Amino acid sequence: MKKLILPASLLLISLLSSHTGRAQQTGNYTKYVNTFIGTAPLNDPNVLGYQLPKGWRSWAGLVFPGSSLPNAMVQLSPITAFGSGAGYQYEDTVIYGFAHTNKGHWNLCNIPILPLSNPGSKFGSRFSHKRESSSPGFYEVYLDDYNVNVSLTSTLRCGYHKYEYKNNTGRQILFDLAKANSRVSTWNIEQAGNNAVQGFQSGENIYFYASLNTNIDKLEKNDEGKSAGFAIIHLADGGTGPVELKIGLSFVSVANAKENLEKEIGNKTFDVVRKEANQDWENLLSTIQIKGGTPKQKQMFYSCLYRSFLWPALRSDVNGEFTDVKKNVVKTGFDYYTEPSLWDTYRNKDVLLELISPKVTLNVIKSLKDKGDKTGFIPTFFHGDHAASSITGAYLRGIDDFDVKGTYKLLLRNANIEGGTRPFIAEYIKKGYISDPDVANPVVETKGKAGVSKTLEYAYDDYSVAQLAKKLGDTANYRILMARSKNYKNVFDPSTRFMRGRLEDGDWVKNFNPQYPYYEYMYREANAWQVSFFAPHDMPGLVALYGGKKKFEAKLDSLFTVPWNPNYIARNVETMVGQYCQGNQPDHEAPFAYYFVDKPEKSQKIIDYILNNLYGIGDEGLELSGMDDAGEMSAWYVFSSLGLYPFSATDPHYLVTVPLFDEVKWKTSTGKILDIKKPGIGRNLTAIKVNGKVMKGYFVQHDLFKNGAGIEVVTK
Repeated sequence: MKKLILPASLLLISLLSSHTGRAQQTGNYTKYVNTFIGTAPLNDPNVLGYQLPKGWRSWAGLVFPGSSLPNAMVQLSPITAFGSGAGYQYEDTVIYGFAHTNKGHWNLCNIPILPLSNPGSKFGSRFSHKRESSSPGFYEVYLDDYNVNVSLTSTLRCGYHKYEYKNNTGRQILFDLAKANSRVSTWNIEQAGNNAVQGFQSGENIYFYASLNTNIDKLEKNDEGKSAGFAIIHLADGGTGPVELKIGLSFVSVANAKENLEKEIGNKTFDVVRKEANQDWENLLSTIQIKGGTPKQKQMFYSCLYRSFLWPALRSDVNGEFTDVKKNVVKTGFDYYTEPSLWDTYRNKDVLLELISPKVTLNVIKSLKDKGDKTGFIPTFFHGDHAASSITGAYLRGIDDFDVKGTYKLLLRNANIEGGTRPFIAEYIKKGYISDPDVANPVVETKGKAGVSKTLEYAYDDYSVAQLAKKLGDTANYRILMARSKNYKNVFDPSTRFMRGRLEDGDWVKNFNPQYPYYEYMYREANAWQVSFFAPHDMPGLVALYGGKKKFEAKLDSLFTVPWNPNYIARNVETMVGQYCQGNQPDHEAPFAYYFVDKPEKSQKIIDYILNNLYGIGDEGLELSGMDDAGEMSAWYVFSSLGLYPFSATDPHYLVTVPLFDEVKWKTSTGKILDIKKPGIGRNLTAIKVNGKVMKGYFVQHDLFKNGAGIEVVTK
């Protein structure tokens, strides 16, 4: 493998990250991205909040280091452990294949392929991080047991493999089609000419067509379609150059997979495809240019910006066809995408997508509506009804080239009809809250309705739909939904000053420990502390519930200082600052809450601690403080480090905090420049100037992204 001579700045960044693989000098911005950040496990109990039980791997990171384009169908990445989130664990020493779809959430990892040379009875090869490298749109590793150097790149719908075998006889390629993180019940593969194969893998129901630059001697199939089966391509001897495998994917048909391959790669060389992939990322990353900050902060910023644009994923083919929610093949004229991970991403990442990739956002909204038209409801992800926030927020930011009225009608159905997106909505409407049962000795896994979390989230979702109603002139529904948006108050217990579970008869849940975390009893993956500051649409009302600014501030102080009990272990409720949990999403707005009692300096202290201590953790700098499978944690870093945060993602304005960087030049989707400057070295906000004028309050409006502006953050 060839050595690369790195520029001094990149060497410094590489040393700071301590990644032992080779960095790639591929451009002005991609060179700062370390795709391995988040692949290493977080083990330090002082950061996690508890000692990992024997045999547990923390759920921090869950990201993949392989090749992908922004919001692509294909994510081509190594697999070191199936069933392990993204499939790649930095501490592992064996690679079992290179799979073509990923998200980091125990699904996907489809079509694993592995080059073989004199394999034993078990497939897989040892590898070393010293002979592994990556950059956006590229991954490379040496397989020690097979003496094969593997290079990978990709397009939107295709993967491109290059294998350099040390031994040019007996070359083989494994198609391990019984394996994926999704449940595979059947699979098939067949030869298609002298140098191509095609087939299908169930679970995600994905089709493929793969061509080689060398002839196939034979296709060996073992237990085709069965869970223990596999297929091996035996390549004809005689070749001396690298073996290249180009593969197209489709969720519709083999024919579409082949067409995707012909249109996106065709006769292009590996180097050309890699260069184009890198340029796509350069175009995106260069949208935001930063000055100042430490080398590690710059690396972390661009790595997080990169990570924010891998999901949702494209699902339509080059001919426009896709398989819809009813399993029918349709063609609608727009690019079809997977659902965003809305419970995670509505908070910040969907807003980042709106700002940088408005066309993708528009097609995501159209995709959600397509599902809604065919099921009666706009879908959600996991919990809440947060398409309400993402769609309304996009519309209020000017993304409006879709059937707004039809989408609004579906969101109204979500908000009012039982049996759809909002479980227990009838109880919520009738009582103003969702109850939970009274359990004598609840534990982390106790089943319930997650009634407190649902009440809080539905109240925010009601507010979100209300803003769309207002914009469309539906006064009646606006008033109804705005009244319902106050329902968060119905689960606030003034005697304990926490959001607390209620029984069906209205009494409070008796066995109440605000520090104890639950997966779905009263709270969704949280405890009472972590949800009790959530009313982003009505912070003045929330402050009043606590008895005013001083009492709210004191309670907020306690959130970040009351020690976490290390005996309370709920996997993914991890990385604690007092009772605050950075490792999961439910309280990610809480560090900003001091702004609403006019103490921005207290918020900044917490924000800075998180930015500087809970990202890029560990001796090698490759650990993250929580799950970043859909990029929400990365987007949190991006916004917070830039000094603009979408505190209420529905609303087209941004809370101003102190940037990590001296200057930020953000080229907006309208072609204007938003210039953010922090001339001083202080970290305490004293004033905000927009185009030279001191502004009142702490929020700037979205119009600055439309028209361009200069923001100066004055500090002491």
